[in-house]
Amino acid sequence: MGEHVEGVTDRAYAKYEDLRGKTVFITGGGSGIGAYLTAAFAAQGAKVAFVSLAQDAGEALCDAVERASGIRPFFQPCDIRDVAALQHCMSRTIERFGNIGVLINNAARDDRHDLGNMTAADWDSSINTNLRPHYFTAQVAMPSMRAEGGGSIINVGSNSANLGLAGYPIYVTAKAGIVGLTRALARELGPSNIRVNALIPGWVMTKRQQELWVTPEALAQCLAEQSLKHAIAGEDIADAALFLASAHARMITGQSLIVDGGRAMT
Repeated sequence: MGEHVEGVTDRAYAKYEDLRGKTVFITGGGSGIGAYLTAAFAAQGAKVAFVSLAQDAGEALCDAVERASGIRPFFQPCDIRDVAALQHCMSRTIERFGNIGVLINNAARDDRHDLGNMTAADWDSSINTNLRPHYFTAQVAMPSMRAEGGGSIINVGSNSANLGLAGYPIYVTAKAGIVGLTRALARELGPSNIRVNALIPGWVMTKRQQELWVTPEALAQCLAEQSLKHAIAGEDIADAALFLASAHARMITGQSLIVDGGRAMT
């Protein structure tokens, strides 16, 4: 059922007072990195809304975050491949909480595959999960943020694109596309004081990763390639997202903030 829900609320994050009362919309906010993002922004006193596929995990996270922060996130089940449904969830968030000030495109699916076994339908499904939603959420957020006098869009990528990792080429393609989209939207939306940045995690030790792909050998290889010899936690990504969303990053846009321990292929 996603992350250990109590664990995601354990971190005492730095406080960014300008985030208090902000409406924050997060895709994939019910599990993995997204669960840490949901908890971290609620701890700031933000009004957090998120979409996720798993109903039970989403409600359990809401319960845990409410116990820890006194703020209950607004959870809506949604398959983000359905653009109309996703945009409807954003509209419902605006109706409930007011204009969106922070948008985090976090949801992704890193299923392993290779060149020989994928169909055109598989390609479309992966791109429609890992890249397309980022464009259409920004489409809804734009007038909302303009009405607020500005905002912050954070697109979560992956250092798999920087490193050119094998084992999931469509996913890597989508993650590379996120950086291009981020730079284009930063240029387009900058005159409206809307900042757009990419947040690029390394291999984060979420429950899904540990259950499916983390082995002692794979982790040892990853750490050998990192300059910092510590495994990356969900809190490390949430720390960076809080900064990018806050007024402390007011002159940062069109950039990629890489949180991967300084990893380079050897």
